[in-house]
Amino acid sequence: MSKYALSIRDMCYVAVFTAVIVVLSLLPPIPMPFGVPMTLQTFVVPLAGVVLGAKRGGLSALVYVLLGAIGLPVFHGFSGGLGMLFGLTGGFLLGFPLYAFFAGWGADRGGTHWLLIGLFVGMALTYLLGLVQFSLVTGHGLRVSFFAVVVPFLPAELIKLFFASLLGLSARKRLEASGIF
Repeated sequence: MSKYALSIRDMCYVAVFTAVIVVLSLLPPIPMPFGVPMTLQTFVVPLAGVVLGAKRGGLSALVYVLLGAIGLPVFHGFSGGLGMLFGLTGGFLLGFPLYAFFAGWGADRGGTHWLLIGLFVGMALTYLLGLVQFSLVTGHGLRVSFFAVVVPFLPAELIKLFFASLLGLSARKRLEASGIF
């Protein structure tokens, strides 16, 4: 088997975490003033990476984005379709696979410092894509967009990262110890 191939077990892990991302994204979002809601997606996406690792975690987030892109109502507010990827929140959605991948990359390397680097790189890339997309869609400059869709989210994002890393590492250790992984 190629190092790039997925086993049936890997596909099941990806499917389970894709489902978890869907379920948490459907919980009622917290509306924010500029139209980008606060959701639990940015909790569960890095969690998927930490638990599953870079490849499987990134793939679970990618499958989630693809399900939404083909029109299934898996995005916040039971929305879906390509229009969402070109709308206000599209950059964030497109950043989710990167977020999960880098969170998993950090967890795969072992050590708290690698995990933190992976989490922050994933978060930064996701917010950068979200910021640029928001700016393009609204016509606001990058500075205004930064204060609209990045700054208000950072405190909650850091709390979500803290809990995603704790819960993710604990789950990963338990799965590895049980021989399931």
